[in-house]
Amino acid sequence: MHRSITSWHSPSLNKEMPLVTYGHYGFALLLIPTAGADYLEYERFRLIDALAPSINSGKMKVFSIDSINKESWLNREMQGEHKGIRHNQYNHYVFNEVIPFIKNSTSPETPVYVSGASLGALHSMNLFLKRPDLINGTIAMSGVYNLMEYTDGFHDEQVYFNSPVHYMPNLNDPHILNQILQSGHIHILSGSGSHEAPDAAREMAAVLQQKGIPSDLSIWGGEWSHDWPTWRAMLPLWIDTRF
Repeated sequence: MHRSITSWHSPSLNKEMPLVTYGHYGFALLLIPTAGADYLEYERFRLIDALAPSINSGKMKVFSIDSINKESWLNREMQGEHKGIRHNQYNHYVFNEVIPFIKNSTSPETPVYVSGASLGALHSMNLFLKRPDLINGTIAMSGVYNLMEYTDGFHDEQVYFNSPVHYMPNLNDPHILNQILQSGHIHILSGSGSHEAPDAAREMAAVLQQKGIPSDLSIWGGEWSHDWPTWRAMLPLWIDTRF
């Protein structure tokens, strides 16, 4: 498998941000890490190995980036409003730096899908819903889409606008809603086992449905817990059968 690592000093975040790429051709899959993890997390936990057939066949090219959750929502020493400011800088990093990098590494016409597990699922859903003009869809695994689950009860405008179950019911811009609707690739997956939150997946799907946006909701059984064996099964299966 072709593998390359690059990094640059991000103007959005004012820090060096690494990125790893797997493969040569195909649609682009952008991976957002779980919790406080880094850009090599999906490789360490063998999810990249599980995706190898689709990568090596040229079906897709995978890009994995760092998180900054320890500098935002997971930083208990930080004031709530500052967490939101830092997270918005991360959104800008993805939209203004990572997506152009992906397009330059593929083509302007290459579709970009974003995926993540756990907290990475919330970010993946949020990034797609905010900019469906840049991102073509999402595969969100084992997520909770109410950001207040991570804010210790703090709530302000920044939290609201990064919490999909809060802002989506009030999103009425027909242009953005139509772009979301046209995606055809909103995949919301969850297990029902230990530490999973299937009701959160159902809630996200219901919020979208209320706006007339269908999603591909799949709730797996109680043997599927909030852990890597679940995600190593989910993501390759969805890539094989839905793309």
